[in-house]
Amino acid sequence: MLRVGYIGLGLMGKSIARNILKAGFPLTVHNRSQAAVDELVAEGAKSASSPKELAEQVDIIFTNLPDSPDVEKVALGENGIIHGAHDGLIFIDNSTIKPASARMIAEKLKEKNVFALDAPVSGGDIGAKNGTLTIMVGGEASAVEKSMPVFQAMGKTVTHVGESGAGQVAKAANQIMVAAQMVAMAELLVFSKKAGVDPKKVVDAIKGGAAQCWALDIKPQRLFEGNRSPGFKAYMQLKDMNIVLDTAKEYDIPISATEKNTEFFQMMIEQGMRELDNSAVVGVVEKLAGIEIL
Repeated sequence: MLRVGYIGLGLMGKSIARNILKAGFPLTVHNRSQAAVDELVAEGAKSASSPKELAEQVDIIFTNLPDSPDVEKVALGENGIIHGAHDGLIFIDNSTIKPASARMIAEKLKEKNVFALDAPVSGGDIGAKNGTLTIMVGGEASAVEKSMPVFQAMGKTVTHVGESGAGQVAKAANQIMVAAQMVAMAELLVFSKKAGVDPKKVVDAIKGGAAQCWALDIKPQRLFEGNRSPGFKAYMQLKDMNIVLDTAKEYDIPISATEKNTEFFQMMIEQGMRELDNSAVVGVVEKLAGIEIL
């Protein structure tokens, strides 16, 4: 049985780690705040005092952290994974970071005979809890194959996209679509309301046709219940969109619609909605239109 480590027990990471533990894998965890560690230890996990110590004890080590500098520090910094690495260790990053950072980390770890996979996920907190995430993976095929039993405990769809960094490119592409869906959903709800039609009935009318999408299936009901809690926090959506914009600039890719959608999430932050769900971007559109959907 593969010994697994997990670093980063936030909104997504704790649920993913719990599903790995439920699947029967020996699990060791590490996190900046102790409460999440204690919770999983009570369920049967072990704890490690540092990424270095954790790496020494496991066959596969996951990270799920806010941004590129965090992953670089945990993987390569003082008391980082690289200092506890052993031949054949597999490092898997579930974070959403810059493709360039993923490639750099993989190169550094390769020098220590560590396989690195960038494996960001999509499906939100619900997918993490239910073990139904979509996982997009970049890195060596042999490491993906060895890690597959653990991936299958986390998600329902696992796609090996290509070499190191490819998983992060796929996740950036995913976020282009997510942002577009959230903004479009917000606009259609406010549009319907201000035009004098019940937005609930509009959603019921259109979600069985060409407008059907994950966002329309999941998010409106939460909004109609007055629930704008995360989910996936607005400031994280904005962070991901900045990764998209930076990568597009690096490759000279025109993405004008995505640039405009990103502005809506920037407005969320400016209007004090950084901790709300990304679907709460409807609040920005409500203010612009001078009407609320409820």
